[in-house]
Amino acid sequence: MNIISIIFQLIGSLGFLLHGMKLMSDGIQKSAGKSLHRILGLMTSNRFFAVLTGLFITMIIQSSGATTVMVVSFVNAGLLTLTQSVGVIFGANIGTTITAWIVAIFGFKFNISAIAIPIFGIGFLFTFFKKIRKENIGEALMGFGLLFLGLDLLSSTIPTLDANNISFLTAFTGKGFLSVIIGVVAGMLITVLLHSSSASTAIIVARSFNRLPPWEFAASMVLGSNIGSTIDAIIAALGTKVNARRAALVHVLFNVTGTILAVIFLNPLLTLVDWIVPGTVMESITIHIAMLHTIFNIVNTILFLPFVNQIAALTEKIITPKADETLDVYKLDFISVGVKDNPESYIIQAEKEIEDMANMAINMFEEIRKGFSDRTENFIVEYADKLAKEEDYADQMQEQISNYLVKCSHLPVTEKQRNNISSMLRIVDDIESMTDDCFSLALLLKRSIDKNMEFKAKDLERLQPYIDLVHSFLNFIKTNINKPLSKEQLKEASVIEEEIDEFRKNLKKVARKRLEEGADVRTELLYIDLVRHIEKIGDHAFSISEALAQTR
Repeated sequence: MNIISIIFQLIGSLGFLLHGMKLMSDGIQKSAGKSLHRILGLMTSNRFFAVLTGLFITMIIQSSGATTVMVVSFVNAGLLTLTQSVGVIFGANIGTTITAWIVAIFGFKFNISAIAIPIFGIGFLFTFFKKIRKENIGEALMGFGLLFLGLDLLSSTIPTLDANNISFLTAFTGKGFLSVIIGVVAGMLITVLLHSSSASTAIIVARSFNRLPPWEFAASMVLGSNIGSTIDAIIAALGTKVNARRAALVHVLFNVTGTILAVIFLNPLLTLVDWIVPGTVMESITIHIAMLHTIFNIVNTILFLPFVNQIAALTEKIITPKADETLDVYKLDFISVGVKDNPESYIIQAEKEIEDMANMAINMFEEIRKGFSDRTENFIVEYADKLAKEEDYADQMQEQISNYLVKCSHLPVTEKQRNNISSMLRIVDDIESMTDDCFSLALLLKRSIDKNMEFKAKDLERLQPYIDLVHSFLNFIKTNINKPLSKEQLKEASVIEEEIDEFRKNLKKVARKRLEEGADVRTELLYIDLVRHIEKIGDHAFSISEALAQTR
């Protein structure tokens, strides 16, 4: 019964620890808004700045897994290049060591529960009194309190294990290199199960404080936790585009290769840590472990940072595009990684996909413009099949992005995020309708060419400013896509839409007059259809403007 009691106490302590880390990470990310994600999105090709960015973000949100998941999703969305992602991943590995330092320096110097409980209480007050508008900070404080309460419970539970109960641990120590390998595997498995290298390192620190695993065995477990931390990147990359899978592979290669080198040179590494940290290992075991974790990741980064381009090239050779990763097939999978899910990352990826879809619709219209200026067989040869494929691809995008957004709405989103998702669904529908109208215009132009229909030069001249006006409206959408429109911008869009409507009325009026005067019926009706579909594209552009205005 004593063993069962201890097991449940350990499970409960881990529950406090893990839930506290998730609450703290989520609260900090929500408090920061889009800023943390935008920093990643604005990443330059400067590898040193990339490392600092990964380090900074991971230190704030206390989770290299969350940072790496963001990196993979941003590479998948095209917001980061594969090369840019390498430096961020390196920095994230250094940033995650801060948890070990917090635990090592503060965790066992005083009664943790004496400050953990008041901090939790303050956080609860922030979340309870809505008028303060500090719910996210309150959530982060509650997570901080739970994290350290879990650590306190964990450290108090471990000493209750007597020598007989921990024989399964002592059996693996003192066996030389075999013990190191077992320690690495144990650290890896614990991290995979907990989905957090920070949590597993904190547990190792807590155990070491109570003199449980020997120094060398604890060190090997810390090294193994770095391999286990790659699980989140692997899960996040499942079903993603080729570069996102390569970014996840970068994380795996970096951590696995670094761990292998550290195991080979373990004795010099431990000697270096002993030299840096004052006092004997037993006097400051927790500081030794935190220093080991930090030195391991810093040395790894120094070793591999000069070879960022080569690492990216290696992953490109290892992971090649699948047969269906072409323009003919569009795929956008919603990959959930459980505790590392953050709505903002998913929404930003959806925004990037919507931007790509809008650019496709605008490119289709620009190709149609060429058909009006060169209404010959050249247009059919060069653009007819291409426009058909693009329209089919847009249909796939609508289905996949809409499905993705619906799944986003089931995440713990704020009311503003929920409204934005609703607006994004409307925008996706309008863009797809634009592509339908572009394809309809292509079919009408093709028919006019196949049937040798003749339009008067004056009639085509009248169409040109009408087409240009719609084109300028589409460029307005392209500039402002995924941005909240101000009242003045919406008014500007309304003026353009009214001008397009006025053009349509005048052009149709002229066409009907020609019909009454005995002009060719087929030609004039086709001309009216052209005018109508062009005007519908303007209508969809205005509908998108209205949706963007609602995202403020």
